[in-house]
Formats: sequence, structure tokens, C-alpha cells
Amino acid sequence: MSTLLLRLYAPLQSWGVASKFDTRDTGREPTKSGVIGLLAAALGRPRTEELNDLQDLRFGVRIDQPGRFLRDFHTARLNKKDPPFVTNRYYLADAVFLIGLEGEDNFLHKIASALQNPVFPPYLGRRSCPPVGQLVLGVRNGNLRQALEEEPWQACEWFQTKHNQKPMRLTIVCDAQANEPGTFLRRDLPVSFDQRHRRYSFRTVIDIAEAISIPAPQTIIAKPTNHDAMDWGG
Repeated sequence: MSTLLLRLYAPLQSWGVASKFDTRDTGREPTKSGVIGLLAAALGRPRTEELNDLQDLRFGVRIDQPGRFLRDFHTARLNKKDPPFVTNRYYLADAVFLIGLEGEDNFLHKIASALQNPVFPPYLGRRSCPPVGQLVLGVRNGNLRQALEEEPWQACEWFQTKHNQKPMRLTIVCDAQANEPGTFLRRDLPVSFDQRHRRYSFRTVIDIAEAISIPAPQTIIAKPTNHDAMDWGG
């Protein structure tokens, strides 16, 4: 089997897990339902189309840059005569994730091509969160866990510089193998994105805290510049 690797980065991301009514939450890492939605949009699939082939992909996340939680609120009303009420939306700011999708090689290359030439615009959980920078890292030989453990650290340069004094230990959250100990259920496997009746099922997940150690990066020295900020004044 092969593994397609993606780098998910944006100023804001939001991966709803149990959002209801006036509060829209976010998990600490991307959900499988959110990433499958991203793939389906790139492939140009309507919301009513079957998702079996995307469901079957083994899914994993490596948290390369955790980010921080941010709350945004809005006041809204159903009509002018009603009193306003507050809605809360939660985001992850400045987070970077390495995503792995394990499956059949030809299908993964098809997905990679679609992500580079998407039919519908990709976004990271919400339409207000488009991805920034290189999204597709490529297809790697090997299984999901191996690909997530071997890929270089994808954190932003400023974050690596800030944490260059000691090795970083990164957490991996992925689909569990059969009979693997320490697993739990998560209800983020999409059955249908049909807006008339969205349906989700459970998948078995394992959360491996500090799964791998990334060596401390070399100190990044700022390049000298000849630019004089006061040059405009003569």
C-alpha cells in the first residue's frame, strides 16, 4: 500500500466534532469527515454521491504545530422584531498538520491530482478557512504509520526557530489496527453529506501521545539586507 501526505496549514482552521445550534466547536486536529469532505470537493463529487472509496482510506494526523484555540462570536436574530442572540464559533489559529491517507496507489495519485486542480475550492473545515502554501506533499511508499513517522517536520519556520533548543515530540492520531490496545471510538466517519440528512458513523481511533521525536532544528540566521527603512527621507 501507499500513503498520500498532505500539509494542512492556514491562519485559521476549524474541525467540528459535536457542533450544535449556536455553538460551533473545533477539535484539536482535523477530523476524518472534514478531510473526506475536502477530497470530495476537489474531486467534484455532489453531496449525494457515495463515499465508500474515500471511507476505506486509512486516515492519520500528525500534529506538527498545535496552534491555539480562538473564539469568535456574532450576534444574530431571526427577524427584526426578535431580540438578538449570541453565536460562538471556535477555531485553531496558526496550526499545522501532516495528514496521511493510506490506500491503493492509483487512487491516491488521482486524489493528489484533484487536490492540485480542484473542481470545488478546498477549505479546512469551514469555507472561511482556505489552505495556505503547499497542500499536497506527494505519495509515499509504505504504510500510514511509517509515512507519518518518517516525514520531515512541517511546522512553520518561526515555530521551528522558537523551539530550536530541544527535540520536539509529536503526537499521531490515526485509524487503529484490529485488536490494537488503547483505542477509542470517534463519530466522524461520513456516511452521507446530503444536506437533507447528513449521517456519520463511528471509527476506531488510537491517540499516540509523543509518538516520535523530531531533532531540534538548526538555528535559522536571518539574512542581512541592504534595505534602509529611512532611505525615503533622503
